[in-house]
Amino acid sequence: MTLDQTIAAGLVPAARRLARTAAGGAARAESDRRLSREVVEETIAAGFARHFVPAAHGGAESTFADLLQAVAVVGEGCASAAWYASLTAGISRMAAYLPAEGRQELWERGPDTLVVGALMPLGKAREADGGWRLAGTWPFVSAVDFAEWALVLGTAATAGGRQEQRFFALPRADFTVVDSWFTAGMRGTGSNTLVAEDVFVPASRTFTRGDVLEGNAPPGSAPCHRVPLRAVNGLTFAAPVLGAARGALASWREVVAEKACAPGAASLAEPLARSSGEIDAAALLLERAAVVADRGRVTELEQARGTRDAALAADLLVDAVGRLVRSAGTRGQSASHPLQRFWRDVNAAATHAMLQFGPAADGYAGQVLRG
Repeated sequence: MTLDQTIAAGLVPAARRLARTAAGGAARAESDRRLSREVVEETIAAGFARHFVPAAHGGAESTFADLLQAVAVVGEGCASAAWYASLTAGISRMAAYLPAEGRQELWERGPDTLVVGALMPLGKAREADGGWRLAGTWPFVSAVDFAEWALVLGTAATAGGRQEQRFFALPRADFTVVDSWFTAGMRGTGSNTLVAEDVFVPASRTFTRGDVLEGNAPPGSAPCHRVPLRAVNGLTFAAPVLGAARGALASWREVVAEKACAPGAASLAEPLARSSGEIDAAALLLERAAVVADRGRVTELEQARGTRDAALAADLLVDAVGRLVRSAGTRGQSASHPLQRFWRDVNAAATHAMLQFGPAADGYAGQVLRG
């Protein structure tokens, strides 16, 4: 399967329209510290929420390659919108690991349910009759203000004393949101804090973290659900950074247009060539990981390589955008210019745990040297 075949009739056309809307609202998203309702609704209408939802619930059960390309397109207009688009698809894919009754409840009203995710194991759960009692506080939950459901991770203590990490699906009535997102970059993601206070979660609305990490999806699941999270988690967070770096390059060209006609224009050749090359290299790394995931059989070495490549791509993109900003001069620092926003967003997004090269390198080396 080639990349062109996988994206032929997917999300990309709608993503181009969404990118224009998101770019027009990017400044407002920064000041509001959240996306507009218009951008959220257009993201859903474009098909991102249903991208990995099981066909039995009206979803597309589509590909990682299509999602990568579409998220990057959105990122060229607004990194925060791309982050939301990527996460709403990825979290909905994880929700497909719920038992059948839980999946039916979550997608009862259709495949475009807004599901957000809290991926740090900050909740505490204890076994109760028919399910679990859960409490916890999870910061950094992107777009939580718009959520209809949340998928949160916690440590569960069974009646027998065993502990395991589990995901729990919570309807909106079971949690509150604390306004806590004040950052230098990615301001529009609205990644506020989610709080659940001793809520009951039936057994039908939970699954183990180990299942999704290993790709142990329910019987009869589509190929996209059987891909281990380890193989694709980096893609979720690197794809918006790729789009933002491309947006930065386009903005840089606007900033330096006057310089290009002035004496000394040759000095622009090096930042242009090197940064565009790094952006292209990052794209190739991510595209390979997506195509491997769509193949459906991902070895442990390929999983480690995909994690390495997502982190390496993030490093390349940070370097590329930093070089562009330095060469743009004072024009690019204007608070009203998109270039400085892309710069802040790329650097902020690249701090995510899944995009850190050190741990990724350790995992990759462990696979290679062990084999």
